[in-house]
Amino acid sequence: MKRIFVTGISTEVGKTLAAAIITEALEADYWKPVQAGDLNDSDSHKIASLISNTKTKIHQNSYALNTPMSPHAAAEIDGISINTDQIVEPRTNNHLVIEGAGGILVPINNTETIADIIQPTYKVVVVSRHYLGSINHSLLTIDYLQKSGFDVSIIFNGEPHQSTESIILKKTGVPSLGRIFNEAAFTKEVIKRYAAEFRSSLTSL
Repeated sequence: MKRIFVTGISTEVGKTLAAAIITEALEADYWKPVQAGDLNDSDSHKIASLISNTKTKIHQNSYALNTPMSPHAAAEIDGISINTDQIVEPRTNNHLVIEGAGGILVPINNTETIADIIQPTYKVVVVSRHYLGSINHSLLTIDYLQKSGFDVSIIFNGEPHQSTESIILKKTGVPSLGRIFNEAAFTKEVIKRYAAEFRSSLTSL
């Protein structure tokens, strides 16, 4: 069964949308190991509101922190320290989509980052969105993951920006799984349509 870790080149680039599409396409389970802030409208809640299939199980966060900050800082406010030994992949016989928090080098404690919870067997999907500086952020993220030995793919989120995307693909050699366009609204129907478009590329990971 596939284990797909969804990360982004920064915050607010569309990780949760991508995770919803992948989850729907594969009828996979979903797990957000560390949630920081928005506990009443968390990423797990958003995934539940966007998928249509009845096979997906949404697993409980290992850490649910109250403040929308870097996990290490949010944990400190809550009076705890994140221990990676407590971040244990849920047992499931289904595919599993794992969503990170922020980018891969976001600290989760004083010595470890989100990258330290990505297991060697995971396929990593990087979500990239065009903005000033996104080429640098994309190349740094992908380079770090590749040098760490991970199998990396990319999803572009937003309207096409040819000069940005072509240089990212050329320099990294990673495959593009597809594009999420800007939509008036992301509903279950829209996610289901994207899931059908992405399914072939995802099943070949």
